[in-house]
Amino acid sequence: MTERAQSTSTERALRLGTRRSKLAMAQSGHVAEAVRRLTGRPVELVEITTYGDTSREHLAQIGGTGVFVTALREALLAGEVDFAVHSLKDLPTAQPDDLVLAAVPLREDPRDVLVARDGLTLDRLPDGARVGTGSPRRMAQLNAYARDHGLRIETVAIRGNVDTRIGYVRSGELDAVVLAAAGLNRIGRIDEATDFLSPDTVLPAPGQGALAIECPAADAALAAVLAQLDHEHTRAAVTAERSLLAALEAGCSAPVGALAEVLPGGEDVHEMRLRGVVGTTDGSTLVQLSTTGPVPTPHDGAVALGRELAAEMLAKGAAGLMGERAL
Repeated sequence: MTERAQSTSTERALRLGTRRSKLAMAQSGHVAEAVRRLTGRPVELVEITTYGDTSREHLAQIGGTGVFVTALREALLAGEVDFAVHSLKDLPTAQPDDLVLAAVPLREDPRDVLVARDGLTLDRLPDGARVGTGSPRRMAQLNAYARDHGLRIETVAIRGNVDTRIGYVRSGELDAVVLAAAGLNRIGRIDEATDFLSPDTVLPAPGQGALAIECPAADAALAAVLAQLDHEHTRAAVTAERSLLAALEAGCSAPVGALAEVLPGGEDVHEMRLRGVVGTTDGSTLVQLSTTGPVPTPHDGAVALGRELAAEMLAKGAAGLMGERAL
């Protein structure tokens, strides 16, 4: 990406719609700076409050899907903002015809992390440790890990921003909380993580660590500019993950984890490994499978990879596991 030689500062500022949270503002700020460099135009952040920000209910209770997205999309369609930045894991899998996912930039670390008292790691948590998370996906995998390793932990449903969640640990109310590594990194607090959870232990949410830049489909010129921020392998990976989620007919509050990774290969040969997991929140039953194939550069290839793995998971009983506390 090269910075435009001439200044176009006389053009009006591009309006970037963003949630108001510290994390959303940080990640939108990074995108705004990239768009400024790309276009030479000023970019103004427009703060928008979503239903997910105002509701105090747990995401599993209010459905999860779209609760952080709908208000931003309405602002786009009303012409109140020119483009919007979302955490990609919050996007519903169905893309509206009048909006385009113009870019998926290079993904941050997709893993989950533990923030625990006394610098504890997952395998060092004391008997009966209380671990906070608002995610049925994390609950399912943490409880399964505990059962497999002879640990006794209690997963506690929590909500709130990063400060609130880490505050439960600092106050002694909880022994640990689980957060996304990407979020902590983007707000400069990754040093507070006491353990990085391997995807072999906890698969992240589909799209976790990636951002989505969305604009009206009618603004083809802006979509073409924003497309320069797209990262090909990240786009392929999250497309496969979201295809799996869609084929399982699950929303972002369901206990589904997925991660697609480009594996090292020869100079021109790459493979992609897609892993998926569905489980009951008590960890008693998990369906966890993977598939590997050539990196699917066309969109349809990534979609097919996700559907293929979803079909295998459904055949192994995944559908019967997603209803538990997913609504």
